[in-house]
Amino acid sequence: MPSLVLDIALSAEHLRAVYRGHANRIMLRSRDGRRVSLPAYHLRPFLTHQGVQGSFVMEFSASGELLELRRLA
Repeated sequence: MPSLVLDIALSAEHLRAVYRGHANRIMLRSRDGRRVSLPAYHLRPFLTHQGVQGSFVMEFSASGELLELRRLA
């Protein structure tokens, strides 16, 4: 199954703008340089008062459908 590793550092203030409806997608860059447009709601389980910080693996189908987004240990 294809996957990408993402290092995410988004402040709580940046995410507030997303959740207020000013945007519904987050543009990220994977470790291998590919750009990823991720629907913001996929980040909700990882949201803290500081925002979203950490390394994540995104697994997707051959057709590009997101199957799983999980934090790396």
